[in-house]
Amino acid sequence: MNPQPFDPGPLAEVEHNTEGGRSTLVFVRHLRHSPVKVWRALTDPGQLRQWAPFDPDRDLAAIGPASLRTTDGHTTEEFPANVRRAVPPELLEYTWGDDLLRWELEPRGTGTRLTLRHTVDGPAWVPRTAAGWHLCLVVAERLLDGRPIGPIVGREARKYGWDKLHDAYAAKLGIAGTARPEDVFRDA
Repeated sequence: MNPQPFDPGPLAEVEHNTEGGRSTLVFVRHLRHSPVKVWRALTDPGQLRQWAPFDPDRDLAAIGPASLRTTDGHTTEEFPANVRRAVPPELLEYTWGDDLLRWELEPRGTGTRLTLRHTVDGPAWVPRTAAGWHLCLVVAERLLDGRPIGPIVGREARKYGWDKLHDAYAAKLGIAGTARPEDVFRDA
């Protein structure tokens, strides 16, 4: 089945840095919705299920341990998480397995400047991560607009332009030699 026509829009503002073998993607996107509304989308399990690459076992607005479950086709994997900081509606920081995510929300007119800092295992993961969050945040914005389309995650993302986004972010970030999409999405 082919997906409905889908335009992921322009690339986000991105940069990255690497220190001690770990790399941090800085991903900036402007959303049409208030920080309060975006905060709920980032923390409420019911909303996260509709756009994020994981399904949390609890609300992420409270500090402490959590569990994040990912599903790709028939494969489900559970990752430990720990919410380190939750300052509504400005800052959310948590671990996802070995990754660290820091969401910063700043009001901009009637909207929000969202800055995600996602620390991963190395530079090869940075364009993969950027492409994935790009699609997820397009889906999140549609959810906030009242036009939900459901999550686009795992191998399904390739039908929505993940490959092109991966390559475009790799070029924009100057990260050569990253894995091809077929190396990322192996059939189970």
